Amino acid sequence: MSLEFALPLAFAVLPLPLFVAMLLPRAPAASGQALRLPFYQALHASVAEGRATRPGVRMLLATLAWLLLVLAAARPQFIGEPMQLPVSGRDLLLAVDISGSMDEQDMLLVDKVASRLTAVKIVAGNFIERREGDRLGLILFGDQAYLQTPLTFDRKTTNIQLREAAIGLAGKRTAIGDAIGLAVKRLRDQSQENRVLILLTDGANTAGTIDPQKAADIAAMEGVRIYTIGVGADERVVRTLFGKRRVANNELDEPALLAIAEKTGGRYFRARDIAGLEEIYQLLDEYEPVSQDAETFRPVRELYRWPAGAALLLTVLLALGATGLLVKRRYSVPGQEGSRA
Repeated sequence: MSLEFALPLAFAVLPLPLFVAMLLPRAPAASGQALRLPFYQALHASVAEGRATRPGVRMLLATLAWLLLVLAAARPQFIGEPMQLPVSGRDLLLAVDISGSMDEQDMLLVDKVASRLTAVKIVAGNFIERREGDRLGLILFGDQAYLQTPLTFDRKTTNIQLREAAIGLAGKRTAIGDAIGLAVKRLRDQSQENRVLILLTDGANTAGTIDPQKAADIAAMEGVRIYTIGVGADERVVRTLFGKRRVANNELDEPALLAIAEKTGGRYFRARDIAGLEEIYQLLDEYEPVSQDAETFRPVRELYRWPAGAALLLTVLLALGATGLLVKRRYSVPGQEGSRA
């Protein structure tokens, strides 16, 4: 750690008060009407005594205040030790389906059954925490797609926004094409390398204005790799008049998701339970590894507030002294022994 000044040229103004004192004429002494006092001699002696000591103190306080102001203007800083920050330059968007079917309870979580969205939140949250150095964003989609979290290095905020996602917030149906289109729009302005979209859904495209395959063609032209993940067990439990029974999960359009991934140079994964979902995200870490390149960063702690505050305090003391509030004098008044001014 070292002490440095961001604006060292500010010290060049230190002799400015001396130049002003030498070049500018002194102000004329103030004159006013006389006021007769019966105890003038005692008051005059007391004031003269105070003036004998005050000019030196005032000059010292004024000089210190000026030095502190110049020191604050030079912006003293404590510069910390160099820190290595990993930077991958990868822009990674997660598009998460929050349609009504994501509330289906068919994902096994530590011997308990959880909803598909709950499983996605847990595993994707862990994935986000591991992506140090990536810029992450979050898209939620149902009947329509919207950007919940813009691309950011703030993994904590992205994770919080994912955990706060609720079923049906964007509608009950599934607009896969709109989610891809929105992701391409957001990634288009970023660097052409390392544009990645991870799309999680448990159904087929049933809403939206953009065909998923056409959106995938546009993504391929823009250099966006799409990894699609189909979420949900092979069978699901439905309630009937005769009780619960298991039926095949035919809602997931795996051929469409596979085609989207192949067109864009990505890959399709099938997550039947939370363990499988975790394995998928581990594979994604391998396919899209965090770069080992690093940038050097030195933390800076600004110190100008301290000399600036001290200069303000000294200025207040000077102002109070000029009004006579800091100088206590005793003088004798005929017939009033021990009175104070």
